[in-house]
Amino acid sequence: MRPGFGLRGPRRERHVLEPADLAALSFPVGDDGVLIGEDPEQRPAVLGLFRPTAYDVVLVGGVWTAQLIALRAAATGARVAVETARPQLWATLAQAAGGGQPCVTVHQIGRLGAQGPSVAAPVLVVRDLGPRPPRSRLSATGWQSTVTVLPYLGPNASRVLNAADLVGVQRVSPQEAELVGRVLGLAPADVAALPTLGDDITLWASRMRRQYVRLEAGPDEYQVLGPARRVD
Repeated sequence: MRPGFGLRGPRRERHVLEPADLAALSFPVGDDGVLIGEDPEQRPAVLGLFRPTAYDVVLVGGVWTAQLIALRAAATGARVAVETARPQLWATLAQAAGGGQPCVTVHQIGRLGAQGPSVAAPVLVVRDLGPRPPRSRLSATGWQSTVTVLPYLGPNASRVLNAADLVGVQRVSPQEAELVGRVLGLAPADVAALPTLGDDITLWASRMRRQYVRLEAGPDEYQVLGPARRVD
């Protein structure tokens, strides 16, 4: 017996690595956040949604992708508030998320109030309001991110895309691809690829980076959301 320490534990050899072996150590994700799929090299693609300042994301695509991101954000402990003109599409997700806890709430257009986000309780606001979403009534604040879902590009698309910190683009028409390419400064190869993307592929673009990501639902997520789909 050692006073204050209890029984002596088993004696084991120390784990020692040679300096050359340290390069082999790696972690599967390079940042903290929400897993939004895997890149072309099959490495995890992680999006840091919650930050000390407001963060605005625009997704030109299907509600399936937005729902999977919302479900995974809720799994990290964030609250999710959905403002939508299609509450029937979000009802099943809201019931399934959180194990009975109200971590995902669905609100009618214009009925979403202040959410009170904090570093300990971040909030994801999802705005599923069609191709011409009205301006949000919520004030921009830290630890609150917004994902605006555009099923296709409407007349005010340039304004919405330009105001976003990050834009995700799924399969669009050639005409929409040309508009996205001009606004985001995409390479001709990316513009040509957008009309051919699969239902589970998204091109994520910021002012600094471009990344194709494949998003696949896990078994439990598949039971709630079903297979990937671009059109709802």
